[in-house]
Amino acid sequence: MAKPRVLVIGDSIRLVRKAGPANVDVVYAQKPSQFDPAVVPHCDQLLLVDYQHVPTVVALARALHGVQPLTRVVTQTEAAQLVGGHLVDLLGLPGNGARTTRLLHDKSVMRALLNEQGIAAVPFVVNPTREELAEFVAAHGAAMVKPTKGSGSLGVRPVGSVDEVDEVWAWCEEFGIGDFLVEKLLVGPELSVEAFSEAGRHTVVAVTAKDTEGGVVELGHVVPASFDGEQLSAIRDLTVRLLDAVGLQDGPSHTEMILTAEGPRIVESHCRRGGDFINDLVRLVYGVDLEEATYRLAGPSAPLADLRPARGAAAVRFLTAAPGTVVSVAGLARARELDGVVVAAVSVEPGSVVSELRWSEDRCGHVIVQAESAEAAVRLARKAAECIEIVTEPAPAAAERPATLDGLLGEFDEVLDPFEA
Repeated sequence: MAKPRVLVIGDSIRLVRKAGPANVDVVYAQKPSQFDPAVVPHCDQLLLVDYQHVPTVVALARALHGVQPLTRVVTQTEAAQLVGGHLVDLLGLPGNGARTTRLLHDKSVMRALLNEQGIAAVPFVVNPTREELAEFVAAHGAAMVKPTKGSGSLGVRPVGSVDEVDEVWAWCEEFGIGDFLVEKLLVGPELSVEAFSEAGRHTVVAVTAKDTEGGVVELGHVVPASFDGEQLSAIRDLTVRLLDAVGLQDGPSHTEMILTAEGPRIVESHCRRGGDFINDLVRLVYGVDLEEATYRLAGPSAPLADLRPARGAAAVRFLTAAPGTVVSVAGLARARELDGVVVAAVSVEPGSVVSELRWSEDRCGHVIVQAESAEAAVRLARKAAECIEIVTEPAPAAAERPATLDGLLGEFDEVLDPFEA
């Protein structure tokens, strides 16, 4: 019997490798600029193509499906979500189609849907004028500005008062934010919900607590989050209502929320597993690998067969450094020697340029730890991170890096909306 054939779009070799245990054949589509030759042994076929060029990828997918039918489209890459949903509909495959992927990719469309259906409504406005932005902030006390599409905290900025409107407006123009959403500022603990769906049935696997230290870029996560039973029930219920509203059918989802004084409110959601090594934390605590489970949807095995009650806790802490050129990196071995440290890694070296902390890609490394409780895991992750010292010195090169939304995305050969492009 032939193996199921899965079209995998844009994912890294780390993700593609996980198709092996699911016993599926991988048809891999990747941009030439992002291609890693090490992925070749894990693939049945390769398509080196700009998968965000819709006419090309549609023609190739149709041809492949006509010769040897595809079973599923899989992508854990934000840049490929809209294309993946389009192909699901085009080829008549099970999974999340264009409506679902569009609702979850475009924050303004999702917010409008939630408000229309009375699902934890949040006041918002899209593409206001400077005067309308000032009026919105005056009416609601404070606001959050963000691109209608994107992830990784890219282009997200708070407006604390009317006095900050002119400064934020000037930044939006300089950064080239394009279409943007302004929402009432949500105040409270930040969290995300990691769920998995099969034929429209949703299982909440984990709730993750987040730490931004008052900024917009996430600097730490811990699983499981330490909320009480009533709070967790409200969080789970809201997640299921959201996933039903957007019509999510299959696979992992990652829903970010803030637990306000009025209850949980949705920030954004994605039909993929969470980034920032959240999948690793979930696996360590609950035994299930949501990335691997996604491939199992294509075969006979139960995707969540390994799911178990929580065992202890796991946390990740991200490393940062002052903007400039890296002079030295020290303490990595010391961090790895601490009991409970699973991973300690640095993504910079002497000569690397560190930018100011604008989005997730500006972080410099991470540590992952296990402990007996969420509180202990957070403490250990901080201790391990503090062992690692990244010294920089000011350098003109730091200021030369792209400082616009398109410039930052261009480093990864991405556009926010391939259908507009």
